[in-house]
Amino acid sequence: MTEPSPGVAAAVEGELRLLDPAVRASAELLSQVLHPDYREIDSSGRVWDRDTMIASLTASDAPRPGQMTASRMSGIQLAHDLVHLTYDTETKGNLAHRSSVWRLAEEGWSLYFHQATPFGDTAYTADTGPDGVTP
Repeated sequence: MTEPSPGVAAAVEGELRLLDPAVRASAELLSQVLHPDYREIDSSGRVWDRDTMIASLTASDAPRPGQMTASRMSGIQLAHDLVHLTYDTETKGNLAHRSSVWRLAEEGWSLYFHQATPFGDTAYTADTGPDGVTP
């Protein structure tokens, strides 16, 4: 197995930081990781920008789902300043496929775009078609 490129390694490190509840609760830490032009499409289809996401995650009444567990994380460097990651998460029994785009700027790597799609036991995987049947 080959070592990931430095960009992929930095994106994986940043993504894992974002799964930490302490980071998710800190406006300062989130602002260090989220790109100024950050956008997200969450698992319900809602579109978020950076400021709204930071305000929502750090609000005193924000839900605290606890630690997320990541699996099947993989990445590819699309350009010298662009990385795409995919992975799955589980938190309190909720599963989601996740896709992130990370950009390199003068300050370092930051999360530019993220999308989450919920799935269950019969969801599409790389080994099966959309109907759950192996092609």
